Amino acid sequence: MAKLVPRIGGTAIRRGQVTRAEIPVARLHTGTHLSLPVLAVRGTKPGPIVWLSAALHGDEINGVEIIRDVLAQVEPHALRGTVLATPVVNVFGFVAESRYLPDRRDLNRSFPGSATGSLASRLAHLFMTEIVSHCTHGIDLHTGSDHRTNWPHVRGNLGDLGVRRMAEAFGAPLLVNSKLIDGSLRQAAAAADIPCLVYEAGEAARFDKDAIATGVDGILRVLVMLKMLRQPVLPPATAPVLIEKTRWVRATRSGILRLEVEPGDQVRRGQQLGTIGDPFGEAVAVKAPASGFVLGVTRFPLVHRGDGIVHVAVHKA
Repeated sequence: MAKLVPRIGGTAIRRGQVTRAEIPVARLHTGTHLSLPVLAVRGTKPGPIVWLSAALHGDEINGVEIIRDVLAQVEPHALRGTVLATPVVNVFGFVAESRYLPDRRDLNRSFPGSATGSLASRLAHLFMTEIVSHCTHGIDLHTGSDHRTNWPHVRGNLGDLGVRRMAEAFGAPLLVNSKLIDGSLRQAAAAADIPCLVYEAGEAARFDKDAIATGVDGILRVLVMLKMLRQPVLPPATAPVLIEKTRWVRATRSGILRLEVEPGDQVRRGQQLGTIGDPFGEAVAVKAPASGFVLGVTRFPLVHRGDGIVHVAVHKA
């Protein structure tokens, strides 16, 4: 069903224009207003309405740069439909350089939210009402957390045809078929019958040039697939690999982790991925539980027993 281009924060989104809007969120203790920034690019012809979101976790900043770079390449006169760019959704966490909101809740476990709930719930509700409800598709941008870095990949319910088409068009190295997570933006979008794709790449609080470039190219490919853009976009360097299962390798003891693999490396079952030892060198091996690709690793060498240290995307060539 076609959707009408909304007013954002009371601001009209006019055909063939780029419009900056501010959606009031709350006041700080000082009385200062805090707003959700939105940039709307509306084409000259009707078409899909796609939201681009980043920084649902306030310290995950790669997506902020990805959206900036995408907007630099999307002009209203060459666009069919509308792009609603929200590069900083968790404005509280972004200002505080924190993953979470001031109430210590995870925004991406608070959807669809409530107008009378917690701070996280209210922000989730605002985003659903002001942005998501008006859109036909969405792309949500993330990085690894807790000192972890991820190899570029997309996540989604690939049994949904709309999500699968977006994932295949995006062209990240891995397409991970992922179940919906309670309270996530992706789950809330699915409940509203809106295809939503998640892109994961890099680590929190750091810019990763390769992750950013892959994200920019992927979003442009999706916009071309949706016939919103006609500009030529280079295909991915390698064909994306479908992943149906992932497995975490957890530390079997506390100690100092010395990894021997990097995200994107292909590994075989039983291969040594690194060691965990004491300061004097006595160590135990960390081995791959299955063959596949290294999806993500921790960058923090001091680990406790049970910590997730390597994430393996299971794949048999």
